[in-house]
Amino acid sequence: MLSTRQGWIVVGALCCGVMLSAQEPAKPAARLNRTIELLAEGKPTFGIFSHDRSLENARSLSRSGLDFVFIDMEHGPLDVETLRMFLLGMTDKQRILAKGNLQMDVTPIVRIAPNGRDLATFVAKQVLDVGAMGVMFPYVNTAAEAELAVKSMRYPQRRGASDGKPVGIRGSGAGVATWFWGVSNYQELADVWPLDPKGELMSVIQIETEEAVKNVDAILAVPGISAVFVGPSDLTLSLGYGSNAPELEAAIQTVLKAAKARNIPIGITTGADSVERRIKEGFNFVTVNFGDGGITPATARTLELGRKAGGR
Repeated sequence: MLSTRQGWIVVGALCCGVMLSAQEPAKPAARLNRTIELLAEGKPTFGIFSHDRSLENARSLSRSGLDFVFIDMEHGPLDVETLRMFLLGMTDKQRILAKGNLQMDVTPIVRIAPNGRDLATFVAKQVLDVGAMGVMFPYVNTAAEAELAVKSMRYPQRRGASDGKPVGIRGSGAGVATWFWGVSNYQELADVWPLDPKGELMSVIQIETEEAVKNVDAILAVPGISAVFVGPSDLTLSLGYGSNAPELEAAIQTVLKAAKARNIPIGITTGADSVERRIKEGFNFVTVNFGDGGITPATARTLELGRKAGGR
């Protein structure tokens, strides 16, 4: 039993503890989109392309050490139902409990099937409504195509909003995404970063044709682009040269220069023989291999080299 004096000492200590705790600065809330968080801090980010939408692959990638995954629905099946299952499989309750917040370790970004010249708005809406945290748009060749891509990801903004353009055309109805993200203010958060500094969505524009390279300055001037990604394989085909041609590298460097001038994150495919060079050149949103069946030793090695080169 505590004496009266001892009791008051305990109460006093507890009160002091509460007061000290109340005076401690609150920790800033973690972003939902970890890739955005890293890019905003000036850190390079690393991911993969994946066609395999099995629960096993989702579970493996969720703890892979990568920052993002491009779920490929351009060359993989355009199937929103399997996408829903894959996103569910990436939900790691143990990590949520350990971190104490809702941020996923690996950001799910979907590469959709329609090219820039196609009407991609309905596909973007479908993948966002089930919880994707970004959309990659392939074969964007003009500023008008890039603007339509951004508009397809945005809800119409409130009157008087400073970031009201490009005017969003996405319709309401993201019940699954709201549940998947675990938030009550989904529409407020579901906007493109960095146009909306609080936005948790990434709009990724692929530059992979000669026409796109010629128009790159106009494309990157479109408000709402989160990142640009060079597709070397398709760019090689478009240019009509071999993969080792100096013209290909010149085109890649043209896109890199334009992105760096506007401080827009830029990505490209890499391997163990190129990731260090690309990071040092200024690429900060790179893929390190394909991720079907989990992380291979080659992927792990490329990731290790990239992180070291980027100071991570």
